[in-house]
Amino acid sequence: MMQKYNNISQSLALIDCNSFYASCERVFNPKLIDKPVVVLSNNDGCIITRSDEAKKLGLRMGDPYFKVKKIIEKNNVNVFSSNYCLYGDISDRVMDILSRFASEIEIYSIDEAFLNLKGFKLNELRTYCLHIREIINKWVGIPVSIGVGSTKTLTKVANHIAKKNKNLKGVFILSNQDEVIKILDKTEIGEIWGIGKQLKKFLNKCGIETAKQFVEMDRRWIRQNMGVVGEKIQMELNGISCLNLDLIPSPQKSCCVSRSFNKPIDNIDEMTESIATYASRAAEKIREENLIAQVINVFITTNHFNQKEKQYSKSIRIQLDFPTNNNFLIVKRAIEGLYKIYKKKYRYKKVGVILHQLYNSNDVRGLLDYDREKSDLLMRSIDKINLKYGNSTLRLAAEGIEKKWKMQRKKISPCYTSRFHELKVVNC
Repeated sequence: MMQKYNNISQSLALIDCNSFYASCERVFNPKLIDKPVVVLSNNDGCIITRSDEAKKLGLRMGDPYFKVKKIIEKNNVNVFSSNYCLYGDISDRVMDILSRFASEIEIYSIDEAFLNLKGFKLNELRTYCLHIREIINKWVGIPVSIGVGSTKTLTKVANHIAKKNKNLKGVFILSNQDEVIKILDKTEIGEIWGIGKQLKKFLNKCGIETAKQFVEMDRRWIRQNMGVVGEKIQMELNGISCLNLDLIPSPQKSCCVSRSFNKPIDNIDEMTESIATYASRAAEKIREENLIAQVINVFITTNHFNQKEKQYSKSIRIQLDFPTNNNFLIVKRAIEGLYKIYKKKYRYKKVGVILHQLYNSNDVRGLLDYDREKSDLLMRSIDKINLKYGNSTLRLAAEGIEKKWKMQRKKISPCYTSRFHELKVVNC
């Protein structure tokens, strides 16, 4: 039996930026408004974001760029390489605005956040959500959709409706039991948060096509066939909250930096440069979270899609003498690991570095870690200079100069908000 939705004061809201990467490109290029836009993955490989106009042309998430190039050219689709520097900065601005509208906020991803909107009456709640949407659009230029419900899973359902139905002006509130039942009856089970492709296939085989049918199933059957996760999804759809807001993000368990090369590499020098670059970036990323790492994992792999060439993949785990976030130490050990697993006469497509066993820098100190203060001072100095003058202004010689292997991004837009030499110039 579904729970009644009498207490709207317990409302949660999911704010989701519409076609986020494409919307970021439109902020500084208004000519793109109402035009089809797609953003590509690393090395301009596959489509990872589509504007509504691009979706209508039949372009799908994950479509390889080379396969849909004719459709793109025929329909004058605007294509951009992924610009994570720009997207990350705009995301920070959106989340900063959202934090002003609620005391409890969970930043779920780069373009999504949950807000606790307690204490509002229904008419006040809609007005408040419309105001949030208006402020974000006015201050940052990013359109958002807002779904409201009594649980996280129901906010996902509501958000999907808000995004799909233009008449709702970007806001939809699941406010009563009858409305929830009606919506779930029209919602395919595969659209529910947490139901992946395999679960969808399994449920379809069992005759469950809609979310309403899923909700009406015996909870014991759900638990037996789908475990605790499935049971929680059912309870959430029933209006019983099982997923609390994560107000304090959990500490990272690992940090991975990896890229595919723009073309296969068959020499150790370029492999060394790439490993040094990725290890240095990984060290920088954990420093941003005040973390230190105890273990490094280095991996290399050829292109398994090219069956005409010999294939080889290998990884190595390296235990550090003491936990650290020092570029020099991490890069040195990562390169040592590369030399142990590298084999000649192979053409490598991807390499990466993963830092494991991460700890808070203030809580852990190794027995051999006698130069921590000196190391921290040096790393802070490097980070400050790179923050002020741009990434890699100061870098290790091992990272190389020309970096011919560097990721291909032929269609990248400027970093309008984070690099002085790429700021927009306004003549008036």
